[in-house]
This record gives sequence, C-alpha cells and structure tokens, in this order.
Amino acid sequence: MNEPLAERLRPKILEDYVSQTHLVGKHGALTQHIKQGLIPSMIFWGPPGTGKTTLANIIATESGRPFYTLSAINSGVKDIRDVINKAKQSGGLFTTKNPILFIDEIHRFSKSQQDSLLQAVEKGWITLIGATTENPSFEVISALLSRCQVYILNAFDKKDLETLLKRAIDNDELISKKNINLKETNALLKLSGGDARKLLNIFELIVNSFESDSVTITDDAVLQKIQNNTVRYDKTGEQHYDIISAFIKSIRGSDPNAAVYWLARMVEGGEDVKFIARRMLISASEDIGNANPTALVIANNTFQAVATIGYPESRIILSQCATYLACSPKSNAAYKAIGNAQQLVKETGDLSVPLEIRNAPTKLMKELGYGDNYKYAHNYDNNFANQEFLPEEIKNSKLYDPGNNVREHAHREFLKQRWKDKYGY
Repeated sequence: MNEPLAERLRPKILEDYVSQTHLVGKHGALTQHIKQGLIPSMIFWGPPGTGKTTLANIIATESGRPFYTLSAINSGVKDIRDVINKAKQSGGLFTTKNPILFIDEIHRFSKSQQDSLLQAVEKGWITLIGATTENPSFEVISALLSRCQVYILNAFDKKDLETLLKRAIDNDELISKKNINLKETNALLKLSGGDARKLLNIFELIVNSFESDSVTITDDAVLQKIQNNTVRYDKTGEQHYDIISAFIKSIRGSDPNAAVYWLARMVEGGEDVKFIARRMLISASEDIGNANPTALVIANNTFQAVATIGYPESRIILSQCATYLACSPKSNAAYKAIGNAQQLVKETGDLSVPLEIRNAPTKLMKELGYGDNYKYAHNYDNNFANQEFLPEEIKNSKLYDPGNNVREHAHREFLKQRWKDKYGY
C-alpha cells in the first residue's frame, strides 16, 4: 500500500474530525450549517495540515452534495469552466443541494481565474470552498471574498496531535500491526509545528525505519532518523514555514549571508515571490521599525516590483531587499508599543474619549462641551501644548519606549523634552 499514513487516517465523518472545535464542535458554525443543510460559500484560512481539505470532504459527504476539486497550482480558467459546467448539470434546476467545488491553494489563482468563479458562486451553480494558507484579504479578490464566509483554522495543539498519534497506533491497518512504544513525543510535536499531516508522515517514516516490528520511539531516535531523511523544500507544505522562519530570523539577527541562503532555497523551490516579499514587508516594520524607517519603503517597493516582474528577475530584487534589511539597525519598539496598547485595551475596555479632544460636528455636541479647551498644537511654541490625550483612567500610561539606536535616541530626546514629567522618558 503506497498511500501515506496521513491519507489513510483522513476522517470521513465529522465525529472523527480532530481539533477546530470552534467550527465543528457542538455549537460550531459549520456544525450548524451542516445540520441545517444550508452550506454557504466559504474560505478556509489556516496553516498547512490543519484539515482544510478533510473538512471540505466531510461537509460534502454529510450534506449529500456532489463534490468537485481543483488545485490552484495546476488548474486554469478552462479547468474551472469545465467543472462549473459539470456542477450545473449535476446540480439541476430544482434542488437546493448545489454541488461543492473545493479549490486548494486558492490564493495562487490569478485575478482572471478568480473572476471566472464569480458568476457560478453568485448564481448558486456551485458552493465554493477555498483553502488558503495566506490571508484571504490580500490574496482573494474583494468581489469573491464578499460572497464567501471566512473561517480560520488553527494549528493543532499538543493534545490534538497526541490524539492523532494514538489513533494511528490503535487503528491504522499497517501501523497497528507493530508493537509500538511511544515513549517520548516532544521531538515529533516540535518537528510537526502543529501540522497534522506532517506529524503523521514523520511518524510513519520513523516507524518504518525500524527493521523489527518492536518499535520504541524516543526524542533522540526521532531527531537522528529525521536528520538522515531531510526533505527537499516544498512550497506547498512540509518545509514552507520552516524555511521562511529561518529567513526572517536571519534578517532579524543581522546576518545577510544566512538570509540570502534561505532566500535562495525558496527561489530554487519556486516559492511565490509575493509570499517572500510580504514577509520582508512585515519584518521591515516588526524588526527594524523606526531604527530605519526607509526599510519599510524599500520592502514595500520590493513587494510591488516583484508582483509586477515575477521570476527569474525578481530574485535580484528580493536579494537586494533581504540584504538591506539584514544590514539595517534593529528595533521592535513599534511592534511592542501596539502590543502593549492592545493589552491595555483588553484590560480596560472601551474608555470614553476625553471631551476636549472629541469631534464636534453639530451644535448639540458643541453645547455639550465636545472640543472645549482643546489646545491646537500649532498655535504654541515648538508646535506643542501640554494636554491630556488619554482617557482619565489610563493617563500616564507609557506604551512606546524608543529602542537603543541612533534614530530612536532622537525620538527619546524629542519625547523627553515634551513629556518627561508625564511619561518619564
């Protein structure tokens, strides 16, 4: 049998589905849709190996609908039209159970390919279920996105992954024939990164590497055997997130040599140029920020340029940006500031805006004191007037702490001159 373990264990019914209880639990949104028989078009967004394809299959099975599938990696507009025509014929005119069209990696479809789906979704000829590892807000056209519900699938937690391992040991027709002692799981769980498919494939590889039917699995054994079976970069799953993580960490660590190496691994693997550029755009703000604001400009220009040019020339632009970011001074002060602010919002709720800085577009609002005593900064020396901008309950909350670099030293001095007594810069 050549079918991999992850495929052999793929659940067929909702009761066997592991994880994503916020969607398929007793009160989950998808559970209710299936019970009611009203399945909307939807986008599943989540990391690899979180059950997007499996869930689409189960929905089709339990709702009794014809099921068609396409992969955006190797399908074109003609393939889409052919499937839509088949779906229209199988669905008929007098049934609410229109066929489901599942499209894997839908973010890899071009605008014209996504456009070709619009009429079929709008007319109800098909129910579209798209799966993506990328933020659909960026990768799915707005017209199509507005016709779909977006559901987020989370990476599997430790309990979920251990459940899958136990299921494999107890129930798989091949694995269950062996005497397996799963002594340690930490290495397996770390290598999987929350990817259930990856976990099961690694587990099967480890089990099959033992010559006898008596198998004891320890963390050391797993690490040793995996190092001897390193997989090639796979832009659709296995090392996708490991390599991009190594790339970004190399930039963050100011190592242009490592950064360009990991970049080359992705380029040689045919990784989507926009995926790489988008991660650098995030890093330019998260890891460099105000230590070198030009980094964000260069990263944004890089994103726009590679989206227009594509391979092979884009590799040069990506390299220029990666080496520039790696050689830039680093600061996560802006990243930490918004994190601090969001945490404060969660702790304190919706506090009232101080009256003096409220907008006062109507006569009644002016009569109620909106905008009274507001000091227009440009009317004061150095364009600064000492006044309160935070709600009374959280005044003096210091959320932004400039980093230790030349540019943000200037920020600190600026703030110290104005807010030393208030925020303690």
